[in-house]
Amino acid sequence: QEHLIESGGGLVHPGDSLRISCTSSGPTLSHSNIGWFRQAPGKERDFVAGISHNAAYTHYADSVKGRFSISRDYAKNTIYLQMNNLKPEDTAIYYCGAFDANGLVYSTSYYQYYGSYEHWGQGTQVTVSS
Repeated sequence: QEHLIESGGGLVHPGDSLRISCTSSGPTLSHSNIGWFRQAPGKERDFVAGISHNAAYTHYADSVKGRFSISRDYAKNTIYLQMNNLKPEDTAIYYCGAFDANGLVYSTSYYQYYGSYEHWGQGTQVTVSS
């Protein structure tokens, strides 16, 4: 059952910044590990960033390291992806996914695998163009 909601996408210029959000219409996300993925037209859904349920661990794709930052606000039940120095190749639909932490620590590869996630949102479009 999908209950994640992404927001904050839009059209920006190269070099601009944008922050997108992921929240839940149902259960709290405080016990969930969260991942951001993106999918460009004609391409597969690729991992972008992930954060553990307790925010102790974050994971990033090499293509966004140093430019993107993932964080979470428990009071707002929201996970953010801050994207700086955006490039045209960042253009895609961005999706957030969630899977239960179950008290375990998961590897980066687990976050990177699309099939690890139990819930998905509908996505938000990010377009970077001059």
